[in-house]
Amino acid sequence: MRGIVSYGAYVPCHRLSRDRIGEALGGNGGRGERAVASYDEDTTSMGVEAARRARAGSAPPGLVAFATTSPAYVDKTNASAIHSALALDSSIMAVDLGASVRGAMGALRLAAEAGDGLAVLSDIRIGRPGSADEREGGDGAAAFAFGEGEHVIAEPLAQESESAEFLDRWRIPGDFASRVWEERFGLECYRPLGAAVLKRALATAGIEKPDHLVVSSPHSRVARYLHRSGPEQSAAGASLADEIGYLGAADAGVKLAETLERAQPGETIVVLHAADGCDALVLLVREAVLEARRGPTVRDQIAARRPTSYADYLTWRGLLEREPPRRPDPVPPEAPPSARSERWKFAFHGSRCERCATVHLPPQRVCTSCGAVDAMRPEPLADRRATIATFTVDHLAYSLAPPVIDVVLDFDEGGRYQCQLTDADSEEVAIGNRVEMTFRRTHTAQGIHNYFWKGKPARSEA
Repeated sequence: MRGIVSYGAYVPCHRLSRDRIGEALGGNGGRGERAVASYDEDTTSMGVEAARRARAGSAPPGLVAFATTSPAYVDKTNASAIHSALALDSSIMAVDLGASVRGAMGALRLAAEAGDGLAVLSDIRIGRPGSADEREGGDGAAAFAFGEGEHVIAEPLAQESESAEFLDRWRIPGDFASRVWEERFGLECYRPLGAAVLKRALATAGIEKPDHLVVSSPHSRVARYLHRSGPEQSAAGASLADEIGYLGAADAGVKLAETLERAQPGETIVVLHAADGCDALVLLVREAVLEARRGPTVRDQIAARRPTSYADYLTWRGLLEREPPRRPDPVPPEAPPSARSERWKFAFHGSRCERCATVHLPPQRVCTSCGAVDAMRPEPLADRRATIATFTVDHLAYSLAPPVIDVVLDFDEGGRYQCQLTDADSEEVAIGNRVEMTFRRTHTAQGIHNYFWKGKPARSEA
């Protein structure tokens, strides 16, 4: 038996109320909120966070397939940064499936056919100010690890596809937002495709009515139509759209993760994805799903929200250029030292002295405690928690979200390090606060993204 053996979802904590858009631009912004990736997040960093959760406790994947419509780089493989942050062996292939929302279903199918692949789905949705894409979009990520045996939590029973070429939504390279054709045209195209693929998938799976129906489409009217016309309606799609928006290439994945968190063993799930055609995936939930559930859930992450202003949202997305601090501009990381320190920079591996057990960050050759030379072993610290030993708040350092909070952390089981604290208010920081690590983009200079690890307030202690 093969199938999904673990999963993880990541929803950034920032929320933009659609009312704020209406207040700024006039008119009715609509109800609900959209999830907003922070100033130091992109599709790669969010993909890392989702993949870390999916990888917890599972075997190394044989393949990493990354899907997004908003890649941090073009002409460079973004999946390789995710691969490196997960500290995977260099023999494991990492590949991008970019440019279209449908790449998400391609990544899932590729990972499933590999037998032990890891599909990472991540997206940031940007629309022109005042557009439906801006109001209804959202940011997030999900990841699914495939394998076989008794640990399978969701077994694929059928997968069917209908491909079609028609002009519904498009964006040429260099544009930051998509253009869309008149909605009724897209609806007329998707109706027969959705009906045909769903009928075939259910027939192949040998079921008449699934217990859960997950519908995802960048075309909101199509998504509503498929929900209404499906053999069983699910509350997942509509409620997530009101609370975090449509997440592009990550949308079906986050909704599937939320469904796996409440589905019972023996129930069936249909994932119906409508984008440049239609894809249907039928899954049977297995008993192992109960043990695979680990926090924070999608609902936990939706509840852990931090309101964001419309001006900050525009600034973070590069649509509003503000006067920067009068300090030196950030400098780009250099390629040779980045390559030499890959395990430190991307996977956050320090070193532990094999003689006296002192932990060093960054990794060292010579122990600062006992003086031993070349007697170190790697010390993974990305999943370890820490306590704030001291901190400072810098109102002058360059940042898209000042002030910068610098903290000195004492890690559990040893190790002290200074880094930035993110997703936190300066008024809430205190010595003794608990912190966990998160993979972020510290800055971008000369077109080069500098990825590294920051601290963020820890969830409740595990």
